[in-house]
Amino acid sequence: MKDDLYVGHQVKSNRGLLLGGAAVLLIAAGILFLILHRGGAKQEPAVVETEESAPTAAIDRGLSLLTAATQLQKDDQLLEARDKAYEILAQSSNKAARAGAEALLGDVNIKLLLSPRMMPEKTDYTIQPGDSINALARKYGTTVEVVQKGNRVTSSVIRPGDRLRLFTGKFSIRVSKKDNTLVVMMNDKFFKRYAVGTGEYGKTPVGDFTIRDRVPQPTWWKDGKAIPFGDTNNVLGTHWLALDVPGYGIHGTWQPETIGKQASAGCIRLVNAEIEELFTLVPVGTPVTITE
Repeated sequence: MKDDLYVGHQVKSNRGLLLGGAAVLLIAAGILFLILHRGGAKQEPAVVETEESAPTAAIDRGLSLLTAATQLQKDDQLLEARDKAYEILAQSSNKAARAGAEALLGDVNIKLLLSPRMMPEKTDYTIQPGDSINALARKYGTTVEVVQKGNRVTSSVIRPGDRLRLFTGKFSIRVSKKDNTLVVMMNDKFFKRYAVGTGEYGKTPVGDFTIRDRVPQPTWWKDGKAIPFGDTNNVLGTHWLALDVPGYGIHGTWQPETIGKQASAGCIRLVNAEIEELFTLVPVGTPVTITE
């Protein structure tokens, strides 16, 4: 009996050992599986978004483009400089870059227009019998002054067979009463910006108008009395661009301190040097938009 009991007890102990060994093997297999799985899987590093790692906005290239445009202008590569400046206006929101581009464009556009240099808005023309500068200016929608200055012509005499480079672009004018600025557009693109004075107490009319007359050395009519050019009481300066609304126009001034202010009787005024330039540019029929 004792031997049987002892043998029976021994059998029980061996089963326990077997069960314990099986458990150890299962645990070991599980650990091995986890090790192999973690080693085979690519672990993605945890990303903590910081100010440095956060997505950044597109870099504004305005100032670098302005530097390039300015160098091209210095190198007398005016068309290339102009293209860079237009790129700034199209792409950049940087105020300094945009202001610099506008200043450059104003200078470059005037140099290109009032010289024989080629620009996309010009075409070459061979003078025909019966042509005159006045007739060609009307035909191409420009001014006699642009034709003459753009071709270094100092008289009204032209000869058949000679060649002219004629401007074909179309100007328009936009005036802001709030900003006291006048912007000349060429084919709906920026050409040049001028500072102006506008009407006191908002007297300058708002709307769409047209230049109906161009008068150098204008006479000013006040209360039915003519005040001739050169008279110190004549407030119109050196040139007058009449709008198609009676009594209103764009003119020069002998009082440059009024520019940038709402100080006129209702007209739009520029310093004399700039009204002379504007007068050269825009023909009769040029559209003018005035906004608050």
